[in-house]
Amino acid sequence: MTIRVLIVDDFAIVRQGLRTFVGLDAEFEVVGEAADGAEGLRQARRLRPDVVLMDLLMPGMDGVTATQLLRSELPEVEVVALTSVLEDSAVVGAVRAGAIGYLLKDADQEELARAIRAAAAGQVHLTPRAAARLMREVRAPENPIESLSAREVEVLRLLARGLANKDIARDLSITEKTAKAHVSGILNKLGLQSRTQAALYAGRIGLLPVGELGAEPTKTMLPPRAAGAP
Repeated sequence: MTIRVLIVDDFAIVRQGLRTFVGLDAEFEVVGEAADGAEGLRQARRLRPDVVLMDLLMPGMDGVTATQLLRSELPEVEVVALTSVLEDSAVVGAVRAGAIGYLLKDADQEELARAIRAAAAGQVHLTPRAAARLMREVRAPENPIESLSAREVEVLRLLARGLANKDIARDLSITEKTAKAHVSGILNKLGLQSRTQAALYAGRIGLLPVGELGAEPTKTMLPPRAAGAP
């Protein structure tokens, strides 16, 4: 199944480079481009891509605002945030807005492909540099890990490694529906808004080493998640 990608960046040369990189993989199809957040949101509504590569710093509507609106309106569309540097408040804003992956613009084609595949499968994707930076900035959850059951802690550990619901279900010998319910329960109990925030929390409390956050390789092409999957 082809993964449909929308590219949003205010620099034409960056969009061209991303289009070239994405086009090197037969599993991907670039379905559109946009030069700012507002246009990206309009394109997403029209094209319904699986994954949006979203620059964070753009004139007009920035990538953080666009990500928040897109995730609220089109929860089935995943966002991979693009940034030149991690030392920027926009990166933290993107976490809160619901981006599932974070990629520096100096990433190579292989890393870009991994991020797109992971996002399409509903998997958190964080490079070690991004995870270390984001863990320092994202606020602590409302409730401690002690509020979770033993099974929810297991699910949190697997989620933080970058596993999608179906893979969590496989590893724990439970149904995918049950895995999804556990993920929702974890987010609700901890007062978090996204899988990415949950993964960062797991790293912050030492449940998983930073280098393993969002690091589960996507060995096979997984179908995009159904709408509304947490």
